Amino acid sequence: MSENYRSREERRQVQKKKQPASKKTKPKGKTSFFRKFLISCLLLGIVGLVAGVATFFVMIKDAPKLEKTKLVNPLSSKIYDKDGNLVYEYGKEKRTNVTYDQIPKLVENAFLATEDARFYEHSGVDFKGTTRAVLVSLKGDYGSQGGSTITQQVIKNYFLSMEKTSKRKVQEIYLAYKLEQQYSKHEILEMYLNKINLGNRSYGIATAAQNYYGKELNELTLPEVAMLAGLPKAPNNYDPTKKENVQRATERRNTVLGLMNRHGYITKQEMEEASKVDVEKGLKPATELQAMPYPAFMDAVVKEVEKELPDANIGSDGLEIYTTLDPKAQKLADNILNTNIINYPNESFQGAFTFMDTKTGEVRAIGSGRGENKAVFKGHNMAIELDRAAGSTMKPIFDYAPAIEYLKWATYHQIDDSPFKYSTGQEVRNADRSYSGPISMREALKMSRNIPAIKTAKEVGISKSKDFSEKLGITFNTAPTESTAIGTNEVSPTEIAGAYAAFGNDGKYTKPHFVKKVVYPDGKSQSFGQKPKPVMADSTAYMITDMLRSVVTSGTGTSANVASLDVAGKTGTTNYSSKQIAQYKLPESATRDSWFAGYTPQYTMAVWTGYMKDGKDEYISSKNTKIAQLIFKEMMSEMATDKSRFKMPSSVIQEGSELRIKGAKRDSSPNTSVPDTTEQPKQDQQQKTEEEKKQEELKKQEEQKKQEEQKKQDELKKQEEQKKQDEQNKQNEQNNGNGQGTPNPPNNGNGQGTPNPPNNGNGQGTPNPPTTGGGQGTPNPPTTGVPNPPTTGGGQETPNPPTTGGGQETPNPPTTGGGQETPNPPTTGGGQETPAPPTTGGNAGEVPANNGQ
Repeated sequence: MSENYRSREERRQVQKKKQPASKKTKPKGKTSFFRKFLISCLLLGIVGLVAGVATFFVMIKDAPKLEKTKLVNPLSSKIYDKDGNLVYEYGKEKRTNVTYDQIPKLVENAFLATEDARFYEHSGVDFKGTTRAVLVSLKGDYGSQGGSTITQQVIKNYFLSMEKTSKRKVQEIYLAYKLEQQYSKHEILEMYLNKINLGNRSYGIATAAQNYYGKELNELTLPEVAMLAGLPKAPNNYDPTKKENVQRATERRNTVLGLMNRHGYITKQEMEEASKVDVEKGLKPATELQAMPYPAFMDAVVKEVEKELPDANIGSDGLEIYTTLDPKAQKLADNILNTNIINYPNESFQGAFTFMDTKTGEVRAIGSGRGENKAVFKGHNMAIELDRAAGSTMKPIFDYAPAIEYLKWATYHQIDDSPFKYSTGQEVRNADRSYSGPISMREALKMSRNIPAIKTAKEVGISKSKDFSEKLGITFNTAPTESTAIGTNEVSPTEIAGAYAAFGNDGKYTKPHFVKKVVYPDGKSQSFGQKPKPVMADSTAYMITDMLRSVVTSGTGTSANVASLDVAGKTGTTNYSSKQIAQYKLPESATRDSWFAGYTPQYTMAVWTGYMKDGKDEYISSKNTKIAQLIFKEMMSEMATDKSRFKMPSSVIQEGSELRIKGAKRDSSPNTSVPDTTEQPKQDQQQKTEEEKKQEELKKQEEQKKQEEQKKQDELKKQEEQKKQDEQNKQNEQNNGNGQGTPNPPNNGNGQGTPNPPNNGNGQGTPNPPTTGGGQGTPNPPTTGVPNPPTTGGGQETPNPPTTGGGQETPNPPTTGGGQETPNPPTTGGGQETPAPPTTGGNAGEVPANNGQ
């Protein structure tokens, strides 16, 4: 009954307490959350899929059409000069195409094993194969199969540019599927094998078989087929006709043989036997080039494009290549090297050079040898690939520019040109085997002194000089040593030209290049070249330029001077090691390499001359070391039209004819005897520094003191002789007047009975000792006078050579023109310096020394 009286609220609370504890509402909320999450993911997936599909269609919207004419007839590439005029169509030469029925099974299997083992299983894109290729490359096992199928490679090679973008990849996949729908597998394989770039100017497998082996496809052996199948990955690196590629080509061929065995195309025994065959076996000699204008320049163009765009097939991609070529300059270059403009000693004498724009780095012309070397294509191009010691042309780059840049030296900074040894104990000599004592940086560079150059590099620091040189495009195959300061590092004319151009371009370096841009068939383009990059202060560049003017106007490079142009430049020579001199019976003065590198505000040029191999009659004689300068002069005289002069920047202060950096701590006293090269060159005038004057004054005082001492000795001797004479006369008088019976001797007219000794003109009977030219009776002892220190700057005197014979000085050479003394010992070959003996640098073995030019 009591329950009947409970309120409604009380009854509700009682019922709530009686409900089971397990009945809760939370599970309902959790289920709702997961349901919402799944729905959201589904919606996002749908949105993403729609967006992806939309993006895919946007990307393929402008994909090129699969034109059958392009697939059947590969397109040649057009090469233009600097003004956009067509010069040559590359790849237009005869091709040998084959049908699928003409392709031997061995050839097909080799390319399938190497490039696309699942070719007959996929539909244009092999996602499974791509995944496997990634895993294989991670394991380092062969690593030769790429992710692209043969079908994709056909699309890539025939229709698309080489840019690495997601859009291009999407188009490649789309077109590969489309190609598989329109053509059979055999047709696609035929397209691939007829177009593939196999190096050595070979596009297509049949052409390659002829160019490499002189064979038809069905005549090729297993090792030959494997070599050809390995080429597409990197034709230039695996081409066995190039000696430097033989090892790489062998390894690549053996990789192909291993893949053929893995996929069951050949047995293990066949693989092992083929791997033992010399990769060069059966290769035929290089074929004659078909008519091609400017083959050396074209070679440089093709090599640059292949390096920058490794996936491009120049012979079949239909590229438009715009180059930096100046046909007028190139024709002149060819004529200079291969006509009688210059009197070359013989046919074996070679020359190579690079002629480029000082400001832009664009190469206008190159010389790559004489005779058979002039027609180089896909061979050794000396202008860009030569490796010869640079000699003294490295001194501005490795020694003096870093000294100005890092040590703030003025052009009149004094360097001690005195006996010096490398840290190994090897003696270093100047070309003339003499020493100048304190010498200015300008004069050391102008006269190409070796010892000051090495001391300068050591003071800067070899590693810092290396870093500075590398910013100018100089490469080092080995770690630089002290001898690098005088040019033992091997370089090409293009490297040296690029470095010197930076001096003429206010310290900004632009890498030399042969191509401006490449335009693909789809209209996309790839620009080449770089923007000028500051690598040194403008003060450093100008001060080097000003000193190099002195080299051309009054130093070792006068044969390169062009009167109407503002020319700066440097000579460089190297000689043979003592071992080579003995082996080939060469004269001591034989030169191995002769260089000249110079520039004007408009053009820069680096020239090398010499012989390609060493031999008894293959050396540069003293009279021919200036041919490099004459080549430079011929090119500049004809091509350089800009008569402007290099402008001195505000960061440089001129003191007389010398220069220093504004704001830098003042260097040692300037010598103003070097011509003021900011104006027209003037005749050098002699002027002595304060230090030299002091030394001369000390010398005079010492000589005067010696003369006074000698006078005193002579006077004492005279007095002694007079005393003896007086005593003798007195004794004679006593004998004549003492009544003794001894008869008097005949009278000599002086009233004395004793005959006088012969008179020497001094009134004394005793003969004087021989005089030494000073009227003194006793000979002067040899002097030990301090030699006059050399003056620095233009018009300076040649330093007295080392004293000989008890300290006696060797006389100075006769003076020439305007009181100026002839520079140092006799020159050879029209002013050429005598080569120094071979030097060694660091811990290296004997290396050809710098002749000091």
